[in-house]
Amino acid sequence: MSAILLPFHAGGDIDWAGFEAHVARTAAAGLVPAVNMDTGYVHLLDEAQRSEALDRAASLLGGGAFVAGALDEWDATRVAELGGTPVIVPSDSMAHASDADVLAAYKRLAKSVDRFIGFELSPVFNPAGRIWDLDTYRAVLAIPQCIGAKHSSLRREPEWDRLRLRDELRPEFQVLTGNDLAIDMVMYGSDYLLGLSTFAPDLFAERDRLWEQGDPTFHHLNDALQHLGNVAFRPPIPAYRHDAALFLQLRGWIGSDATPEGAPRRPDWERDVLADAAARLGIL
Repeated sequence: MSAILLPFHAGGDIDWAGFEAHVARTAAAGLVPAVNMDTGYVHLLDEAQRSEALDRAASLLGGGAFVAGALDEWDATRVAELGGTPVIVPSDSMAHASDADVLAAYKRLAKSVDRFIGFELSPVFNPAGRIWDLDTYRAVLAIPQCIGAKHSSLRREPEWDRLRLRDELRPEFQVLTGNDLAIDMVMYGSDYLLGLSTFAPDLFAERDRLWEQGDPTFHHLNDALQHLGNVAFRPPIPAYRHDAALFLQLRGWIGSDATPEGAPRRPDWERDVLADAAARLGIL
């Protein structure tokens, strides 16, 4: 699964044509598009903008698989009605909630939708985020309607703990890594829902094919993609979204590196650093 960047025009309007092209490009590569995630500025969008992104993606994909961030039960129900799988994005209203509160909310949601994906998000991405303790993770595994959970702590050890627990209790449950600083977590049994893959869904799909085939060139491509991740996901980490816009602009896929108000940006020399990473990947 690949989170979709929501691009903007220089004047501040959403670049809907660029968004739709990137959703289509991601699906064509063989990855499942994920809209209205952190990469899509979900916390900075109003309800109408979130709804339009969701409607456009669902219409464009025409019944194809997609997932979408949901800030509340109403959002989750809309995603499900349109044929997608909701990802429960930590919201401001839950910023001070306990793990028990999160678990209770998931159990309530399980009565409204037949499938959803949980989401642990480090506060370095958004202050509303939280990483659960292992007992809470164990309890989430016991909710049949929760088919997986995205783990974005940016640390390997807690994700390894979750993989062990998953393998013991519910092998079909998807541990979706959100660790853009360790995209080789697929080698340990994680699936993924990454922001970094929005930079190059074509190359991530190729990397996945190489891994599936046991081709050792997987490691060379993975290393080059990880170099890009190390550049883009340095502090302040939310600025990776500006890196994504710069990178897609370098590739000729969008026309502007504009970001919405409230989103941090990188310095002017960032474009040169990203061009070097692109050259290493053989795309510039």
